[in-house]
Amino acid sequence: MEDGKAMIKILYEDNHLLVVLKPINMPVQRDASGDMDLLTLLKDDLKKRYQKPGNVYLGLVHRLDRPVGGIMVFAKTSKAASRLSEQVRCHQLEKEYHAVLMGNMMPKEGTLKDYLWKNPKTNRTIIDKRGKEAVLSYKRLKMINNMSLVQIWLKTGRSHQIRVQFSSRGFPLYGDQRYNKMAKAGEQIALFASSLSFYHPITKEKMTFTEPLPNNYPWNLF
Repeated sequence: MEDGKAMIKILYEDNHLLVVLKPINMPVQRDASGDMDLLTLLKDDLKKRYQKPGNVYLGLVHRLDRPVGGIMVFAKTSKAASRLSEQVRCHQLEKEYHAVLMGNMMPKEGTLKDYLWKNPKTNRTIIDKRGKEAVLSYKRLKMINNMSLVQIWLKTGRSHQIRVQFSSRGFPLYGDQRYNKMAKAGEQIALFASSLSFYHPITKEKMTFTEPLPNNYPWNLF
């Protein structure tokens, strides 16, 4: 689909689902910035393409941080939304990411476990026992110029989880303006939602979508 403000790549669509590639720096839903958001853009597109009167239903079942690009699934019916949300709760919606970290991530692979708490006033997440458990697994794939390309499997979906768990261990994400003190103005965070797997809410078929990593710096070093 194409809009005057953005071009959204549709990876899959049927009567129940819409799987798209979220552009970087676009909010998933309307925020205080007033910038065009992905949910509104997709609803407008569905309304135009199918000539639907009134408001178009599109269920948001998971999120990506505004600066992060990658694969997202939306529900086109309330039944699909309910069943996909249940998969999120039961950890059946499998999310895989790639990131570029500063430094030589050691050990080469492992699992990170923390309790994360988000301060609603500052929109920052910290490691704090007041928070909820956050778990991810990772594997370092390559290291170039004191930067590590890692593959990440999220076990939980906490706010800013990947960014905070790695930065707290001294390996912040390249270009992360919020949690990387070394990030320079204008740098883009190197975090990408590269794969998404779930069960179709109606047919129960397992569906997996993957996308190649961006072809710009620092991704193109690897």
